[in-house]
Amino acid sequence: MEQYGTIRIKLDELIRKAGISKNKLSHRAEMQRSQINHYCNNDITRLDTDVLARICTVLECEIGDLLEFVPPSKESPK
Repeated sequence: MEQYGTIRIKLDELIRKAGISKNKLSHRAEMQRSQINHYCNNDITRLDTDVLARICTVLECEIGDLLEFVPPSKESPK
């Protein structure tokens, strides 16, 4: 799959910038703390648009602030 690049979730950075705790985010976004940890650690294989919308609402950010496309390396075989 890396031949197509990856999506990096920047939730950990946004949480630090916002100065909010994971516990407070989990409460406000109505998510389990373990789910937030998975997003912070990029351990997500399928993105849930409802979850992304809740995170963006609570952190007052745009989807582009939360997600980043990382193109494949040039050494990857085609």
